[in-house]
Amino acid sequence: MTKTKITPLADRVLVQPSAAETKTASGIIIPDTAQEKPQKGSIVAVGKGTKDNPITVKKGDLVLYGKYAGTELNYDGEDYLIMKESDILAIIG
Repeated sequence: MTKTKITPLADRVLVQPSAAETKTASGIIIPDTAQEKPQKGSIVAVGKGTKDNPITVKKGDLVLYGKYAGTELNYDGEDYLIMKESDILAIIG
């Protein structure tokens, strides 16, 4: 996990997506153009939450999120997603 100076506001979280699958279970290599966007990642930073929506995830949690959830951003050469906590579907583990 990288150190970042981004601090999400309110009920938003910063997620670092996992790497996209490059090979199928049977060993077939998937070209870049056919790779699907990852739908899981690690929480890098969390906001303070709001009175109505307290934050329930914490830094380091591995989470699943919707395919089109969040806003993509690139900071210091790293790709991140910033999204509302309600866009997270589940915590893994």
